[in-house]
Amino acid sequence: MKLPVARWGRPSAFIPFLVLLPWGVAPVRCADEPVARAEAAAESSRPPAREEPATDYLLQPLDLLAFEVFQEADLKLEVRISKEGTITLPLIGLVEVKGLSVRAAAELIRQRYQAKYLRNPQVTLLVKEYTQRTVSVIGSVTNPGTVKFQPEQPLSLIEALSSVGGFNRLADKRKVKLTRLNPDGTSVTHVIDVEALLSGSKTAEWPLQPRDVIFVPERIL
Repeated sequence: MKLPVARWGRPSAFIPFLVLLPWGVAPVRCADEPVARAEAAAESSRPPAREEPATDYLLQPLDLLAFEVFQEADLKLEVRISKEGTITLPLIGLVEVKGLSVRAAAELIRQRYQAKYLRNPQVTLLVKEYTQRTVSVIGSVTNPGTVKFQPEQPLSLIEALSSVGGFNRLADKRKVKLTRLNPDGTSVTHVIDVEALLSGSKTAEWPLQPRDVIFVPERIL
């Protein structure tokens, strides 16, 4: 028998049905039910899966951009974002793009050109080269140093520690310090119990940002 196929915009003719067992008849249990229960319990105790990174990348200082306005030959160039998070474009001058998505930056630039110079400009903005992203891991780890990561591949605290070989025998895993720079130039330091993270008693992954510094102190013996 050929089942009806549901089509977009039209309800399917297929009607789900439920089979009821006679009164007093217990459902047949699978012989592997204890295994299934154990797997379900293990699954519930795992940390939540990391969310996929946003598809619209947020621009960062030193990214290299390819900029173009359709049918405007003089408005086609490559420009690198300054350390202050700005770019300079013909006619409209300085534009602050740090922290904006590529889409939002393109729309801001389009509005600037439309306001004074062009009628309904079609702006294209692409990231041609991402600036290098690193975090520093220092202190009581096997191989202190920097860890590089790509913008489309987020890096967690645990992954960064693993990349440098993990803790050495003197490390105090309960008092790992993560120092992060704020946009205004100030910094904030978090003290993290990594031992609890590794044991699964805490589920926060602590995703890292460029220029984060991870310091692992020694235990007080």
